[in-house]
Amino acid sequence: MITEFLITAGEQPKRLDIFLVGRERDTSRSALQRLIELGRIRVNDQAVKPSHRIKPGDRITMDIPKPEPLSIQGEAIPLEVLFEDDSLLILNKPPGIVVHPAPGNWSGTLVNALLHHFQTSGGTISTIGGKERPGLVHRLDKETSGVMVITKTDAAHRALAAQFKLHTITRVYEALVWGVPKKGRGVIDLAIGRDSKDRKKFSSRTSSPKASVTEYVVTRRYGKVAAHVLLYPQTGRTHQLRVHLTSLGHPILGDRTYGGSKVMALVDLEVPRVMLHARTLGFVHPTTAAREEFTRPFPTDMEYVMQELERLNGPTGRTLDSTTADCATDGEQC
Repeated sequence: MITEFLITAGEQPKRLDIFLVGRERDTSRSALQRLIELGRIRVNDQAVKPSHRIKPGDRITMDIPKPEPLSIQGEAIPLEVLFEDDSLLILNKPPGIVVHPAPGNWSGTLVNALLHHFQTSGGTISTIGGKERPGLVHRLDKETSGVMVITKTDAAHRALAAQFKLHTITRVYEALVWGVPKKGRGVIDLAIGRDSKDRKKFSSRTSSPKASVTEYVVTRRYGKVAAHVLLYPQTGRTHQLRVHLTSLGHPILGDRTYGGSKVMALVDLEVPRVMLHARTLGFVHPTTAAREEFTRPFPTDMEYVMQELERLNGPTGRTLDSTTADCATDGEQC
């Protein structure tokens, strides 16, 4: 439902989100901030930040979706568990599954699968993330596969969150990209944030840039058509790897959002999804203090695309192991 109102002459200038908290008492400040970031709350028809200061005469337009009842149920969705103890669960997320419930995805998510897993096993799950994001210290995009850590206690959650913040989490990703980077190794240092014109995308064209750094290594070339790269994010911004590779002129295969139609098919090869995989995750165990590291190879759909690229173009260049680069990494979602 869309509502519109004017700021009256007697209103004192203040942050938009703070003003709205006093007006929309049934909606939390964090929820209002998300709606502002998504462009569903605008000032004078302009997308703004939650910190924007309103003033008398401003016209605020609000397009707030009708709330859906949130009662997240466990669902018997298979999980590939790599490790589990009283503090943590490490899993290999398959491509195509949304991590947590949100409008349009209230069921069939990884959280639904986790709730079922713990309900049947008798385990616990951290509550710090709230009802929608229990146990989640970090996320992966829907189409990204790979290793994730889930916290089972609040103490474990706080300990892992601190490691992410201190940049001591080791993360290695691998991707198939369109074309071949000129340099076999490099560092992409490009501040990014929510795109100022398209609120569903992230880019350097933003009013709130955040420092973002990614190291990359080209490990295999398929003629001039595509390449396999290892990625070492030193920060963890939303869509960071996708945006950074696009900034090089080499978007990830299957990433229509940032690469357009050209990355969806090569010759007779159709690309089924974004070809991005979270290969390795390393951290200090919050209970034992031992350094742990978990690695899973890319799934069968990515393997198939690589085999077809090799058949059509032939690989060139040497293949490197992930240990050829030593990066301490952190991040929220890539």
